[in-house]
Parts: sequence; C-alpha cells; structure tokens
Amino acid sequence: MTKYIEISCKTACNRISSDFLPFNWDLNIYRGCEHKCQYCFAVYSHKYMESENFFDEIYVKKNIVECFEKQISSKRWKKSVINIGGVTDSYQPAEKQYKIMPEILKLCIKHKVPISLSTKSKLILRDFDLFAELATLVPVNITCTITTVNENIRKLIEPNAAPAKDRFNNLKEFSKTNVNTGIFIMPIIPELTDSYNNLSMLYKTAKENNVNYAVTTILNLRGETKTNFFNFVKNKLPHLYNKIKSHYKGAYVNSTYKKHIYNILNTLEEKYPLQEKEIVYPNYEKPDDQLTLF
Repeated sequence: MTKYIEISCKTACNRISSDFLPFNWDLNIYRGCEHKCQYCFAVYSHKYMESENFFDEIYVKKNIVECFEKQISSKRWKKSVINIGGVTDSYQPAEKQYKIMPEILKLCIKHKVPISLSTKSKLILRDFDLFAELATLVPVNITCTITTVNENIRKLIEPNAAPAKDRFNNLKEFSKTNVNTGIFIMPIIPELTDSYNNLSMLYKTAKENNVNYAVTTILNLRGETKTNFFNFVKNKLPHLYNKIKSHYKGAYVNSTYKKHIYNILNTLEEKYPLQEKEIVYPNYEKPDDQLTLF
C-alpha cells in the first residue's frame, strides 16, 4: 500500500550543471514515484530519505509552492527554463490528491516562467487550460515517455503508468496549442522494446499525433537501477535474462548492439520526420543562461 509522507523543502528549484540538457533548473514536487517503472534511474535517491521503498513511500513537499514563488520572484532570478519533474513524475497518482501542479503553473503564468515537463500520466490534461495559457506567454515544452505500443509489455515494465494511447492523446491535445510536444522513446530495452516494429509504430504514431520531436536513449544500468532491473527480469522474464545481459559491458550496451539500434532509429527518423513548431513570443526576453528547448 502506498504511503504519503509530507515534508518541507528549503528551496523549490535545484541548479543543474550540464552541457547537454536544455535547461539549468529542476523542480520536483515528489520524492519517490508510484509508476513503478522497472528501469527507473532514480531509485537510488531514496537512500537520502533513509528509505528503501522508492515506489511505495512517496514524500510530498507540502511547502513547495511557497518556496517556488519566493525563488522566482527574486530580483536575482533570470527567468530561466525550469524542468518540472526531472526525477519523479509530477502527475503521478499522488498529484490527484494533493493538486500542487495547478498552483505551480499559476505562478509560472504570473511570473512568465518558461518550463519543460515530462510525464507518463493522463492526469496532465486536468491542467490543460493552464498549460495553454502559459504557452501564449513563454516557451512550454511537454514530453511523454513512451517505450512500447505493446500493452502487455507496458503493464510489466510500467505497471502504474498510463497506457501508450493515453500518452499519445496527451501530445495530440497539446499540439493544438502553442506547446512544443515531444516523445521520449527511452529507455530502449534490449530484447524487450527494441524491435523494428515497436520503434516504427512509436515514430509513426508520434507523426500522426503532430509530435514535434523525438529523443531516444538505450537503457543504461547503474547501481540500484541495475540490481532492480535484473531482479525484475529474472523473476518476470527469466527466458530473456541471459539475452539481455549479453548486450551489456558494465553500465552500457556493447558497440555492436548500439550501432544496430541507431541504424534503425536513423531509418525511422527519415521515414517519419517530425517538425518542431516555430513560435514567436513578442514580449518574452530570453535570458542569457537559457538553452533552446529541445
């Protein structure tokens, strides 16, 4: 049974130092995630909470709205892009009860804060009007991680996330606004979600739903993620255990497999080209430290 634990935070947004991410700040309302994705890279983070139950003990930052407004209303704030939910999904089931995201979005509208957000939940459509309004003022980027069109596989690897059709519907609806939409085809899991047919259907459906771009990454396995993932495969998909493991040298897949997958992806990118929106914001001044949204 999922347990919600209310905590206080000192700051809402954390600075990110990275040469390849299109944002410099990250905001996470929750710690822990109920989606129970078996490949989750963030399971390690619960050790800082002295908890080993990342999926069932969800920490809720009850004062994050107040902290957020204090931070973005400061004269020192440069109106940089904020990535919302980079570690844990802001629209996981806890959000249905706590309703924190609407308050965050209202502050973004008030202070004209550009955002990027990724989710695996259809709950995001509850706040459709707020996203649409914000997107008339500043750049807004919404992505959905969609790893497979096979619901049987999805239920195994992402048991509490929304079905792929619902995530594509999110993107279809937001494509009707100024929001820039994207699909994260990540991680691509060897022997499980890496078939040409699956990847082709993801690109094809993204194209049909007017998605603006796709980002792809092959599953990397480190620390607690590696342990959790291979325990899952051993228990639920034992016939694939040795096959999947054979593709890895440490945390990364071997070069032969990597080349094979990216040859497929290059072919699909040419077959189903996605076109990013060109949107002009007359009253929006891009800060010096802001990178281009995907």
